[in-house]
Amino acid sequence: MTDTQAPLSAPLAELTTLRLGGPAREIVRCEDTRGIVETIMELDEQSEPVLLIGGGSNLVISDDGFDGTAVVLASGRVEFGSGRESGRTHVVADAGVGWDELVAATVDAGYGGLECLSGIPGAAGATPVQNVGAYGVEVADVLRSVQVLDRRSGNLRWVAPGELGLGYRTSNLKHRNDFVVVAVSFWLNDDRTSQPIRYRELATRVGVEPGDRVDAAGAREAVLGLRRGKGMVLDADDFDTWSAGSFFTNPIIAGDDAPAVLERIAARVGDDVAVPTYPVSSDDTPTSIKLSAGWLIERAGFGRGYPGLDAPVRLSTKHTLALTNRGSATTAQLLDLAREVRDGVVDAFGVTLHPEPVLVNCSL
Repeated sequence: MTDTQAPLSAPLAELTTLRLGGPAREIVRCEDTRGIVETIMELDEQSEPVLLIGGGSNLVISDDGFDGTAVVLASGRVEFGSGRESGRTHVVADAGVGWDELVAATVDAGYGGLECLSGIPGAAGATPVQNVGAYGVEVADVLRSVQVLDRRSGNLRWVAPGELGLGYRTSNLKHRNDFVVVAVSFWLNDDRTSQPIRYRELATRVGVEPGDRVDAAGAREAVLGLRRGKGMVLDADDFDTWSAGSFFTNPIIAGDDAPAVLERIAARVGDDVAVPTYPVSSDDTPTSIKLSAGWLIERAGFGRGYPGLDAPVRLSTKHTLALTNRGSATTAQLLDLAREVRDGVVDAFGVTLHPEPVLVNCSL
């Protein structure tokens, strides 16, 4: 490996969907699990900082870059099998497999289960870390197990979903470096049927009632159509897709605080305006509510395309939750807009939005 005092010279921007970020000292591409394990353990022995990159869809890297080595997870194994514990079909994929490539492979092979998560950018290994979800389905609903590298011991082991603390866009794998996901396994539906279609917009698109199941291929195409309409399917020619997806998570308001927050929102937008809320159950506290971050952003005065045509960073013209690089932006400019939006929502409603992407060598 290179001397730890060597200048940063390996560009990272093109490894992220935002196409932002300064260089690393070195970039190492690992094509299989053995290469991932050996590379990470060697770097750890040298006390070299490591930045793991899969699809780069959830990374905001500072303009100064990363003072260490970026390890690109490029492993690509996909295998189907039947679990002895239940007889159900499952799929095993290396962490570096493109997520939507994996979804497409399962549907093409005649299985359902992952179709509502179609079109999400990034690598398969990142999905349980973030408990990725869309259109009424979360990774937690279909996850069978996760294979992790314990960087302290160098051992590989499979971890059951119950050990991962899966919650709304989080798990106990998030914001920690001692475990690295190297493979994932998901349960599949043998009869090509989808998961229950819970999201009303999707149910309307496929012509069923919420809770019904449909052909997985049809559900996948409907999801891709909806996502394209929101600029959430990667397209090199569409700056609305030069983003990290939804930049802010939907805020969850504790049950005791919810009445005051809703009262403040009503004072701003009017008592006659319906506020989209979603119950979040808990065994030991009053039911909390989840609010729509996109709805709050718009009602706080930040419309699609804000702040205007000449801005190098703008809210997507299709979806206010995406902060987009219009081709010549810097990370500093992206973070400036994120702060403006966050602070504007706080001023308007007293609700603090939190970023969903991982911020590397930078912060809000």
